[in-house]
Amino acid sequence: MNGFAQLGVSTVYEASGRAGLVDGTLIRVVPGSRAAGPARTVRCGQDDNLGIHQALDRVEPGEVLVAVMPRPAPVALVGELLAVQAKARGAAALLLDAAVRDVDELAGVGLPVWARWVCPRGAGKEVAGELDVPVEVGGIVIAPGDTVVLDGDGAVVVPAAEARVTLAASRHRASVERELLPRLAAGEATLDLLDLRTRIGTA
Repeated sequence: MNGFAQLGVSTVYEASGRAGLVDGTLIRVVPGSRAAGPARTVRCGQDDNLGIHQALDRVEPGEVLVAVMPRPAPVALVGELLAVQAKARGAAALLLDAAVRDVDELAGVGLPVWARWVCPRGAGKEVAGELDVPVEVGGIVIAPGDTVVLDGDGAVVVPAAEARVTLAASRHRASVERELLPRLAAGEATLDLLDLRTRIGTA
């Protein structure tokens, strides 16, 4: 699994200086799933998923397919058939600023999928998508190759140029937190461990 996926959204977000958080609620379709990988982007036509079909013809193993429309809407860009194809092509995950359907079947497929909505309303297949272009999801611009991290907390995006530094910072933060856990379990207080008493005047 990608190192970012193991670290998770909250750790990466904090370690990156609280940058790149995708705003708004995302539905994690497959319970317990988490993923990370470089973005493969597509801007579909409005209420149309032909662009998804195009993007899946290009997707490389380990990539996160990020799909948007000109206006987010509860129209299903992906269902069981496309999820099966994406998994067979090696996609790490799907992030859709749109809807999905066939959610019971998607859980069986097991490919990690995050979407704004669940809705059976189907998409057309008439408009060619714009492939490998910057797209915006939840106020964050995602360029092809940026790292997308996804788990139960949502999604965070790390620009490609900052991935190495952010990964190192995230690993350091996770290490520090792991050292705190047994002390907290033993009854010590975060006010002491994090030197917070000075901030509330009780030092």
